[in-house]
Amino acid sequence: MSDLHPLLKEAMEAHGGYDRWRNFTGIASTIRTGGKLWELKGAPLIPVPRRATSEFRRQWTRVAPFGEPDWTMTWTPAHVEILAGDGSLVAERDDGRGAIDRSFHGQWDPLDLAYFNGYAMWTYHATPFIFGEPGYEARTVAPIEEEGETLSGVEVRFPEDVISHTREQRFYFGSNGLLRRHDYTVDVWADTPAAHFITEYVDVDGLKYPTRRSVFTLKPDGTLDRDFNAVTIELSEYALF
Repeated sequence: MSDLHPLLKEAMEAHGGYDRWRNFTGIASTIRTGGKLWELKGAPLIPVPRRATSEFRRQWTRVAPFGEPDWTMTWTPAHVEILAGDGSLVAERDDGRGAIDRSFHGQWDPLDLAYFNGYAMWTYHATPFIFGEPGYEARTVAPIEEEGETLSGVEVRFPEDVISHTREQRFYFGSNGLLRRHDYTVDVWADTPAAHFITEYVDVDGLKYPTRRSVFTLKPDGTLDRDFNAVTIELSEYALF
């Protein structure tokens, strides 16, 4: 933590503090997901409540229900599986990242969807606190203007063994230190550039977490494509454990 980028240090304090975060193993949230990505990929999601649970210091995510009402998916970087309510195996796959169709219009099967959901929710549950862990590198990037406010930015390079959208991602923080915007390219979706907006924070045992997330694709000139709201997530009923 001693060599942590100053902006990330400030942000962690604003979100409740790295030391406090270290007291917990992980977090669960109830999510409702929408957006245009799912239909495009042939994997439409009905906006029913799902419980997403992630651990912080290993990459592990579970989402239930997933597909059928009694199915559960569990993701790790090396393995993804879907189980029925009686514990029987519905489907499983090793090396999900290697198997997924990375083209823009390529169709995703349930295991592809589980893989994407798994690492994405892990990323959203763990940032920005995870940047205090070893192996993350950060550098200052130019601030941006968003709805009349100047957001301070940092580019974070993830460790090679940490699975996320891509190795290098940009995080922009408001004057209160809270994460407001998260930019990245989606490696498994034709390296599509995206801007992810984070709003409406709540207090969860002293840590700050958002209740609204909205992701738009970016045009070649870097501006938002407001006609393509790729993903929306409503989050509630957070619980640290």
